[in-house]
Amino acid sequence: MNGQLSMLKPAASNPTTSPKLTDELVRTVTTKRAQVLQLLQSASSEFSAITFANSYGAEDMVLTDIIMKEQLPIEIFSLDTGRLPVETYTLMGEVENTYQTKPVVFFPRHDAVEHYVRTLGINAFYESIELRKACCHMRKVEPLQRALASKQAWITGMRAEQATTRASLPTREFDAGNQLEKFNPLSDWTEQEVWAYIRLFNVPYNQLHDQFYPSIGCAPCTRAVAMGEDVRAGRWWWEDPTSKECGLHVK
Repeated sequence: MNGQLSMLKPAASNPTTSPKLTDELVRTVTTKRAQVLQLLQSASSEFSAITFANSYGAEDMVLTDIIMKEQLPIEIFSLDTGRLPVETYTLMGEVENTYQTKPVVFFPRHDAVEHYVRTLGINAFYESIELRKACCHMRKVEPLQRALASKQAWITGMRAEQATTRASLPTREFDAGNQLEKFNPLSDWTEQEVWAYIRLFNVPYNQLHDQFYPSIGCAPCTRAVAMGEDVRAGRWWWEDPTSKECGLHVK
């Protein structure tokens, strides 16, 4: 493992983001980091055109830290929907400074956004699932398709326990929608393990997490959750939890 454990970040007001770092938890995270590194090394050896989709959530920051510290030949990109929270943009800048890198950023097509807003309204996504999914497609799915064009494989920070729609998430699968291999290295990680890693390795993260935002997307579609509530409860909270995906990871 490259580098030594860094000084821990100060405790946060949200106990979820500051788990007690027991010896057992530290050992588990250290073991799982080694497993993730092995998977990423294998994936980048098998596929030369491989990229990592960084949405700047806690899980994605774990993978960013491993990729950058281990100097893996994996491109990192992100999607700027145009409606992200200011805290996410702050983190983007912190990532650039911490890792001395500038991830590739993809934006939605301006003509599509202009047409949506002019014909449907600035916040039309609240009116129906169809309009919300149309907004997600315009701001996320189409830019993702451009980001993955010509790629052989891509990496995500998804975890199986995040939502009912991800319960059987494998570490490797074929993405039929995008016609390429897909790796989910943190599939079997718990939320506690993710935050233990962030504290152990002093990884920068979105400050909204300390304000009870376990899952962060666009600002209008994300809110804080209550203690013990599902980690995805704050995303599209007005919809049925069995259908709360934006289209990026639907088979």
